[in-house]
Amino acid sequence: MKIDIKDILALNDNNEYVVTSIVNYDNKTYYYLVDIKNTSNIKFCYRENDELIEIENKKLITKLLPMFFETAKNVIENIN
Repeated sequence: MKIDIKDILALNDNNEYVVTSIVNYDNKTYYYLVDIKNTSNIKFCYRENDELIEIENKKLITKLLPMFFETAKNVIENIN
């Protein structure tokens, strides 16, 4: 299954999330997800065997955040 920016995903917590950014880092694909009903509920995940695994490693999230921002910025610039 291919996951793209703007896709809506239902996760095991019974919430739906929009994919706001995707980055490839260290041979993995990472996703920045935002709950569509509660935008303060965000998740950072990576894909493993067609399953999204939530990242809880703060150091890794801190490393990924600038990359997520840059990807999202590029998407917005290409829309305008």
